[in-house]
Order: sequence, then C-alpha cells, then structure tokens
Amino acid sequence: MNTESNVLEQIRQRDENAFKSVYEKYYPKVYTYALRYLKSETDAEEVVHEVFLKLWMRDANALPIRSLDAYFQTLTRNRSLDMLRRKVLEQSSDLNSAVNWHEDHNETEELIILKDTKKVLDKGIELLPAQQRLVYILCREEGLKYEQVAEKLQLSPATVQTHMKLALKFLRVYVAKHTDIGVLLIILKLF
Repeated sequence: MNTESNVLEQIRQRDENAFKSVYEKYYPKVYTYALRYLKSETDAEEVVHEVFLKLWMRDANALPIRSLDAYFQTLTRNRSLDMLRRKVLEQSSDLNSAVNWHEDHNETEELIILKDTKKVLDKGIELLPAQQRLVYILCREEGLKYEQVAEKLQLSPATVQTHMKLALKFLRVYVAKHTDIGVLLIILKLF
C-alpha cells in the first residue's frame, strides 16, 4: 500500500481500489473499537459503515488526515457515542410515552351504556324458558359448573350444556335486536 497521504489523495479523487484497500485494512480495527463501545454487533456494523462513508464522502477542503489510525479511532469513538446518546434519548422518549400514556374514554358514558345493556340483558333473561333461565342463572350468575348444575337440578351434564347453549343463543339475538352496535360489542365480551 502507498503512503497514507497518497492513498488519501486517491480516495479524495474517488479511486475505488484505494478505498477498498483502506477498508480491508482498517475494517477489523474500526469494528472492534465500535463493538467495545456499543456491545452490539449490529450497531457496530452500522458505525463501521458510517465511518467509511464519511471517509469516502470527505470534502476536499477538510483538514488533512495525518494518521488514518487516529482518524478512524476518533471518528469511530464519536459515532459510537452519538449512537449511544441517540439510544438513550429513544429509550427515554419511549419510557416517557409509556408513563404519560392514557386512554381517552368517558367512564360516565360507559357506565350508562353498561347499565342500559344490563337492563336489556335482564329483560332477555326473563324471556327465557324456565329451565334455560335457571341453568343460565346458576352457571353465569352463581358461577357453578355444568356438572354442579346438573347435580343440583338432577339433569345430565349434556342437558345442562344444551340449555346453556340455547339460552346464550337467544340472549345474543335478543341483545343484538335491542341495542346499538357499540353496546353489542361490549355485551358479546360478556358471553
């Protein structure tokens, strides 16, 4: 390889071979140095590309480079520190966003809708046939399992399951007919 000043002059004149020889010689040093700062192979690769791009795009009027070793060490350190600062800012911004995030909703309106929907649901439960209504109340409102309801009502678990399916099907249709779509979505979560 020619002297550094000759090679740098060739790079300034966009000689790709001169650039390639510098890249091949200094890549491992720049990468290792960046990796020491960043502790991330991906980030170190990014810094390496930035450093060599900066060398390639270097303005002819810029201060002369006296030592490529020193130039790469300084530039790599600066780019690595810039990246670390940027990551800290991003994390800080993400944390700030997470801490300050709030959901916009109107609790009063939601409570009114929920009460109205509960009224519609209660009316639907009243319209169920007696056996379906009893199975529904025992399963949904008292939290009993099908086997417990079956034992309590002296029915088979399959019969209890059938009554529950029919009750839920009726209630879904009834609520859908007697509420708007927004309320319907809330109610369907209850089923």
